[in-house]
Amino acid sequence: MSATPTIRRKVTTRRLIDMKRSGQRIACLTAYDALTAGLFDAAGIDVLLVGDSVGNVVQGHDTTIPVTLDHMIYHTQAVIRGTERALVVTDMPFMSYQVTPQEAFRNAGRLMKEAGSGAVKLEGGRRVLEAVRMMTDAGIPVMGHLGLTPQSIHQFGSYKERGVDVGEADQIKQDAEALQEAGAFAVVLEKVPAPLAEAVTAMIDIPTIGIGAGSGCDGQILVWTDMMGMSTEFRPRFVRRYAELHDVIQNGVARYIEDVRTSRFPDSEESYQ
Repeated sequence: MSATPTIRRKVTTRRLIDMKRSGQRIACLTAYDALTAGLFDAAGIDVLLVGDSVGNVVQGHDTTIPVTLDHMIYHTQAVIRGTERALVVTDMPFMSYQVTPQEAFRNAGRLMKEAGSGAVKLEGGRRVLEAVRMMTDAGIPVMGHLGLTPQSIHQFGSYKERGVDVGEADQIKQDAEALQEAGAFAVVLEKVPAPLAEAVTAMIDIPTIGIGAGSGCDGQILVWTDMMGMSTEFRPRFVRRYAELHDVIQNGVARYIEDVRTSRFPDSEESYQ
């Protein structure tokens, strides 16, 4: 008798809300290509974020500012091709939603139609609410992003923790509630005090996804190259390294170079006779 194939239930925005209600934590990672997306998806990841961190991780920029909408469409298309189960969310890059709500709406539509994304993510609270309403009214799922918002790095002046003072903490709470009211299905909380993130999580009915925001959020996200140890320089306190791929890959390449230069590769079994 043949085994019954396992049915892998597709993750949707509705399912993420159900996970919050049932107390099941949501696991998220970034992805930028089909190969890694397929690996993470097969492992059971719930959400894959095609982050504008592609500017840092893939393109070699110091910030996310140079990333364009066309870049995000290209990388989302690749991630979609490698994904079966996870919800794929795409970052709206800098200046793709800040000019007017109408332009933001059109650009979000491109990410859904051309890239095939399952949802979009944009940074900010009050200033993006009209755009969020336009998107959600038209059926475009939106994930918010509060706290440290990397696209505003030149305004902030540093990547320091946000929401430390009472005024900013209250604003983050108000923005989270406003994003929910505008139709957002989830909110990323980045680099805020753990008690603040826990308070926001308790206040709203939609999931909170933390990055440097403590364990009280409904889920967690990390940039995959950080958590897999691809870099030796970037080691923020909120990143747990689950592997040291930098050393593994560099050592493998060094062995390959040595084998090529000493004619140990290829051998007779690796050659056609």
